[in-house]
Amino acid sequence: VPCLCGSAPCLLCRCCPSGNNSTITRLIYAFFLLLGVSVACVMLIPGMEEQLKKIPGFCDGGMGTSIPGVHGHVNCDVLVGYKAVYRVCFGMAMFFLLFSLLMIKVKSSNDPRAAVHNGFWFFKFATALAISVGAFFIPEGPFTTVWFYVGMAGAFCFILIQLVLLIDFAHSWNESWVEKMEEGNSRCWYAALLSATAANYLLSLVAIVLFYVYYTHPDGCSENKAFISVNMLLCIGASVMSILPKIQESQPRSGLLQSSVITIYTMYLTWSAMTNEPDRRCNPSLLRIIGYNTTTTPAPGQVVQWWDAQGIVGLILFLLCVLYSSIRTSNNSQVNKLMLTSDESTLIEDGVPRSDGSLDGDDDVHRAVDNERDGVTYSYSFFHFMLFLASLYIMMTLTNWY
Repeated sequence: VPCLCGSAPCLLCRCCPSGNNSTITRLIYAFFLLLGVSVACVMLIPGMEEQLKKIPGFCDGGMGTSIPGVHGHVNCDVLVGYKAVYRVCFGMAMFFLLFSLLMIKVKSSNDPRAAVHNGFWFFKFATALAISVGAFFIPEGPFTTVWFYVGMAGAFCFILIQLVLLIDFAHSWNESWVEKMEEGNSRCWYAALLSATAANYLLSLVAIVLFYVYYTHPDGCSENKAFISVNMLLCIGASVMSILPKIQESQPRSGLLQSSVITIYTMYLTWSAMTNEPDRRCNPSLLRIIGYNTTTTPAPGQVVQWWDAQGIVGLILFLLCVLYSSIRTSNNSQVNKLMLTSDESTLIEDGVPRSDGSLDGDDDVHRAVDNERDGVTYSYSFFHFMLFLASLYIMMTLTNWY
């Protein structure tokens, strides 16, 4: 109980390695978010709709046209899970938005608000749970439509954050291998670097060919053709720019590995967009693509899919980005400035003072270092705002952007 009400270092048990207080706190908040994502996924389990319909007013009058892009009457059994996901993610988003506003301009762990950020976990868990449960009793009205547009805008912003994190990861990857190449066995590491870059571009090329084969037709699918062609040209342009002499002068770390990673990510985003195309001629299911022909015909009004490949890939990518943002310590000053983080090496590195008279020498091994007494290593407010956007992104991903 004291640990649940105390600070992050208290939660570090003997079986865990020691670490910085800032990293442990971010991991716990990431766990909060992943717990909410798990609950949202439970809401989409077949058979759950019967339980959700028991909530007073939750499914009165069906859905109709209250969902943008879905015209005509849609059976509430189909979308009731989506409505539940909207409310679970609304609770998570409001929780992180509240903390984002509360933590504005916290400069060090000596600020009283820092104690709230780094501790009182039981009360924060109870608050997040209360907001999410209360969201289920919000009257339908325009809530779903308004929250849909808020979710679209927030998810778009999180995609941009994903892009920054991906660039940061590619820079760190490239820098690490270049350093090893300069230290020794340069031929081996150069071959590894070249192979990774070539593999990314090869996968991107294969993806483009498959997109043209399966997601376009000679007499239609003009939007898909435009998306594929424009994104391909932009990726080629970015790759050429990354090796121009002028770019190399101002950005010595720039290279084809980073461009190849962004290219394959752009191909994923292009596929993600095309899998939400309403016209089934321009958006074949993954089962049809691999040659599995289903003989069942979908019900007339039920145009909504549950789980699909795009949603699963988006969920995996989301989990990796949240985990990376929680443990990252970037060496790139521009990324740190953009993400409002600091170089942890410049801050205090002294551990928690050793207790006088302690006979157990292992007591200090499994403790967290308060490395934020002279200044925070990341913006508390921006970190919570990023988790707010992440909640909206996962909401749109789980509901197939309906």
